[in-house]
Amino acid sequence: MPIGNAEYAGNYAKLSPYIMNTVQRIAKNTAVLLIANIVSKILGFFYIMYAARYLGAAGFGVLAFALAFAGIFGVLADIGLQPLTIREVARNKLLTHKYLKNVAFIKILLSIGTFGLMTLTITLLGYPEQTVKVVCFIGLSVILVSFSEMINSIFQAFERMEFVSVGQILKNLLLLCGILFAVKMGFSVVGIASIYLITSIIVVIYSYVILNWKTLGTSYKWIPWDIEIDWGFWKSIIKKALPFGLSAIFVMVYFWIDSVMLSLMKGDEVVGWYNASYRLVFVLMFIPGSLVNAIFPVVSKYYRTSQESLVSVYRRAFKYLFILGLPIGVGTTFLADRIIPIIYGASYGPSIGALQILIWAGVLLFITPLFGTVLASIDRQDLGMWAVGICAIANIVINLLLIPKFSYTGASIATVITEGIGFVLQFYFVSKYLYRIRLSQKSIMPILASLVMLLAIFLLRELNLAIIMAIAIVVYFGIICSSKTISEEDIILFKKIFKAS
Repeated sequence: MPIGNAEYAGNYAKLSPYIMNTVQRIAKNTAVLLIANIVSKILGFFYIMYAARYLGAAGFGVLAFALAFAGIFGVLADIGLQPLTIREVARNKLLTHKYLKNVAFIKILLSIGTFGLMTLTITLLGYPEQTVKVVCFIGLSVILVSFSEMINSIFQAFERMEFVSVGQILKNLLLLCGILFAVKMGFSVVGIASIYLITSIIVVIYSYVILNWKTLGTSYKWIPWDIEIDWGFWKSIIKKALPFGLSAIFVMVYFWIDSVMLSLMKGDEVVGWYNASYRLVFVLMFIPGSLVNAIFPVVSKYYRTSQESLVSVYRRAFKYLFILGLPIGVGTTFLADRIIPIIYGASYGPSIGALQILIWAGVLLFITPLFGTVLASIDRQDLGMWAVGICAIANIVINLLLIPKFSYTGASIATVITEGIGFVLQFYFVSKYLYRIRLSQKSIMPILASLVMLLAIFLLRELNLAIIMAIAIVVYFGIICSSKTISEEDIILFKKIFKAS
């Protein structure tokens, strides 16, 4: 049953110390992930920038297509086992080895089938030999990443986010170094794709070593060939994982099908222009991703122990994510014509319009992962699956209607519309089955602060871009803090985290 606002308010006082301790722990885990994500995304930003500039729009389009194509197929190598493992092991640590032994073998079988299906499909589509090779390298990389994500699920279940964070930094550092080496040596797009594969191999080795060295302990080491075939357990976890898996398939489809469709309908150069902006938006997703990854194991436990605490975590997370996402959308929309040339160069001028549209999908993406995480934590991942399934179908249909006439602009509009549908559906489900947040109360002050920030941007338009952005941030958060949108309780929490760290 969902918790009403009055009931929640009545229980909050007696739970407050307990909640504060929990929120502090979540916030610390979030801070670890956030710091690591900032570092890794900065590294990722540079390797994407160098790759895009070096390859040009057409070459970068081939690489972006391969990443999208392999990403859609790659989810078949997991079918939802990762989030299920996080949830179940977080609730009962004694299941750790049971999941590792069985999930590892299931994923080996899935990976073989996935790679075979992927290579068959790209070959039948009639793409050039170079594109097929790039897809194969990227596909193997994506499959290996799914194994490191399997180990990361154990780290997350144990709330050892620092190990996940180091892995993220290592991956992006290796990719940056690899891209720089490729540029120096004059590699083709196939050579750059091979760097992704080498990087994934190293990251899997890192994850495995840390799992045994720092997480499981000397008495409980796990080796890859220590597998188990428990048919009853397989049947049970696959049944539970399928809603997660179908959701992941739907998510990957509506995130990446636009790049595949653009490639089929408009060619590599258009894919390059579109993905130059698309990848910039996704660089920002480390912010909600850090918070959501830290929250998932905690709220999964709270569903069984304290729904009041679960609601408190949900409300705070929603507020923080909305406050952070909105000004990014406003600022990027009006500064895109300054941002794109600095990052990619003059040849990527068509990416400006795409970024001005796509950034609003990014604003919605600050919130929608929270809805999915909360639904999964209360065992209603089926609702999340239906929501993203509807979005995937809607995205394909809208792209079919808009891409032929409006090219990458149509794909950008389709992405925003799709994300809007997902936001509405998942907000409705969470409101019905847990708690309804009053959007008007949460949005008024951030909207007003964003409008004042926008005025400052217009007045300072001729200044250096970095100066404009710095002043805009100060103006926005100055208004947010002075209006007490961030409460004294929030400030106390931040101080505790700062002292503890």
